[in-house]
Amino acid sequence: MSGESTPARTLWVGCGRLGLRAGVTLVGTGGEVHALRREVSGLPEGFRAVPADLAHPVDRRLPEVDAMVITLPPPDAAGGYETPLRHLAAALPQLPARTVLVSSTRVFEGFADRADPAPVLTEEDAPQPLGDRARSLLDGERTARELFDAIVVRPAGIYGPGRDRMLRTVREGRPVMHRRRTNRIHEEDLARLLVALLEHPEPPQLLHAVDDSPVRLGKVVTHIADRLALPVPPAAEPDPGHGTVLSGALRTQLFGSLRHPDFRSGYDAMLADLGC
Repeated sequence: MSGESTPARTLWVGCGRLGLRAGVTLVGTGGEVHALRREVSGLPEGFRAVPADLAHPVDRRLPEVDAMVITLPPPDAAGGYETPLRHLAAALPQLPARTVLVSSTRVFEGFADRADPAPVLTEEDAPQPLGDRARSLLDGERTARELFDAIVVRPAGIYGPGRDRMLRTVREGRPVMHRRRTNRIHEEDLARLLVALLEHPEPPQLLHAVDDSPVRLGKVVTHIADRLALPVPPAAEPDPGHGTVLSGALRTQLFGSLRHPDFRSGYDAMLADLGC
């Protein structure tokens, strides 16, 4: 994932675990990272703190930047993304040359109950949101495009250090829908992909951030259980085999291979870090 040039100044809105990981890369290549979040203590060296709560109008002008990445969780308040994104737009001195919004493949949840063989969804497929959170995500995508001409990235199943729900599930032996179709991406690869999107000379306007191996959940928990020398978690009932299958072909075409192209590589690295 080699880019053309690192933005000189990047505003990372909602700078959590993902923003910290990607921001370290940007700082390491000579860029400035301005981290906008409500609590700014504990930022890594080289990050510039921007304390703000976008649920309310921002009482200061934000720094002038070349690029912006928005990684806000779907707000619980009425209005969803509309309020924080408009507060953000009002506080910017000018539009950044490039903005990336991190959304989610949850917007495809309407495809999840399709019988096998399930369609392989690409960036050309229209979303089918069902629940409030998926509709809020889709509204956020529309608002970000309207306000910032944003590139939209839809990751699926982010996992990695500190995102170890599946490891805990196996250790505790909780039932799992073995037949469920799943997609995922390691946090390290997602962070690298976001940096590459900031650097790419002609990035796509929409990108699925998924690895090369959509897979039944049963294969994932079986692999983890084998590595931990634990029993495979039992199958949940009912287990209808729902879920989506998403293509990462465009990501591969534009940005090449991942460090963790499938769940085996990603979970093996997590377990190695834990000394397992």
